[in-house]
Amino acid sequence: MELPITPIEEHCTVDQFEVSLVHGSVQYRRLSTTELLLPFKYSDRVKKMIDLLLSFQKFLLIIRTPYFSRVEFRGLINPPIRPSKLNPLNSNIEFEGFSANPLINRLNNMLMLKGDDMAALTGFQTLMKDYNKYLRPNFNEKPIEIAVTLEVASINAVSEENMDYTATIILRQRWTDERLVFEGNRSITLDARLVESLWVPDTYIVDSKKSFLHDVTVENRLVRLFANGTVLYAIRITTTVACNMDLTKYPMDRQTCKLQLESWGYSDKDLTYAWMRANDSVRGMDKLQLAQYTVEQYYTKTSEGKDETGTYPRLGLYFILRRNVVYFILETYIPSALLVILSWVSFWISMSSVPARTCFGVTTVLAMTTILMGSRFNFPTANCIIKAVDVYLGICFSFVFAALLEYAFAHYCGELKSAVNTEEIKNSLEEPQNDGSSVLITFDSKQLNGKKNQSECTPDIKSQKHSLLFKLRLKIKKIKLKKFKVANPENVDRYSRTVFPLIFVLINIIYWAYYLLI
Repeated sequence: MELPITPIEEHCTVDQFEVSLVHGSVQYRRLSTTELLLPFKYSDRVKKMIDLLLSFQKFLLIIRTPYFSRVEFRGLINPPIRPSKLNPLNSNIEFEGFSANPLINRLNNMLMLKGDDMAALTGFQTLMKDYNKYLRPNFNEKPIEIAVTLEVASINAVSEENMDYTATIILRQRWTDERLVFEGNRSITLDARLVESLWVPDTYIVDSKKSFLHDVTVENRLVRLFANGTVLYAIRITTTVACNMDLTKYPMDRQTCKLQLESWGYSDKDLTYAWMRANDSVRGMDKLQLAQYTVEQYYTKTSEGKDETGTYPRLGLYFILRRNVVYFILETYIPSALLVILSWVSFWISMSSVPARTCFGVTTVLAMTTILMGSRFNFPTANCIIKAVDVYLGICFSFVFAALLEYAFAHYCGELKSAVNTEEIKNSLEEPQNDGSSVLITFDSKQLNGKKNQSECTPDIKSQKHSLLFKLRLKIKKIKLKKFKVANPENVDRYSRTVFPLIFVLINIIYWAYYLLI
């Protein structure tokens, strides 16, 4: 089906053109060509005109033919122009001797621009003559309003160590500049490099550590101008933004991060920001897939930033990130709990197996220490915050260490019982048989010495005192031994088999209820 051609009187002048013919993966192109010979037959019937794209000083026409998958004609519209007759494209093009004149004639007719389109292009050229990009719209009048929409393409990384996140966003800003009003009812998409010729708001990201504009394959910027003077300016940037985190409940924590936009130099008397559609102004948050987090909620907010130079308008996107605790349960909580349970196995090993139980207890303590140190690997050494995972690992370490101390206590009680029995037998053999009474012996000195005096003599007092001190020391020693004596040391292991698991389960219930429900 051929497109209808409406002849018009006013045309534009084309002084340069480019012909590009594509057949399969082979492309033939000549610029400002005067002769083009191709090894393919040509049909003079144009089947369909695919597209006609108009831009500043340029045109692009794409057509299809039976033998060529695509034929492109590009040209430059010569400004400033006064509508005149279209100079015909070069007609000296042959395809193995077949003349291309029928195609050229038809293209000449199709390249005619309508009066409205022509007026739009010529009108835009005159807009930039008296335009001053250094003055904001509505200068010395009311503040200009910037309507903002935001698309979050990705949040690549959330770092607890640096307390920041990295996000790729597409920021779109709309405002009305009455100096750019032109006739017509269409929009014009300008080359991104022309943004240097227009006034744009000085928007920056608050709390940004570093940012960059994507430039592959060209700078990712869009400038679209509407007839009523509305300007759409879109950019694609990646930024790393600070996010203050409360890690006391890590890894059952929720972090509230924000992305704030603010004017760098224009105060609220010159410029205001507004979300174009409230929360619907932000897109892409529902589709984000993060490794450790889930976006639980997000909302927008309008506020002001104040400093010593004035009050500046500010827009904020706040989003709540809930950490996925399942990963940490599998990585940290379950291994540490299993080590605690493993330490209880020593309660069933005989107390006489000293090397086995000692080695078992020390090994579990060292393994628990390794897990404890590994849990703090991703955090700075200066971070002294006690986190929920630190509390749990501290509990598990205490139970593992207590199991080792339990064996030391049980073994000590067993040795003490043997020592008491041995001491009692030994003391019973060494205890003196006298009752400690003194005997008074008198001698008649008269009979001995021939005198009437009578002298009294007592037994050795030191021997008597030695007997009393021996009994006192023996009694004190017995009291000490009996005080720490356990009737059956094996009961220590027997009771530990029940007490340790019950206390551990009770502490787990309290721990998870506190950090998950409170």
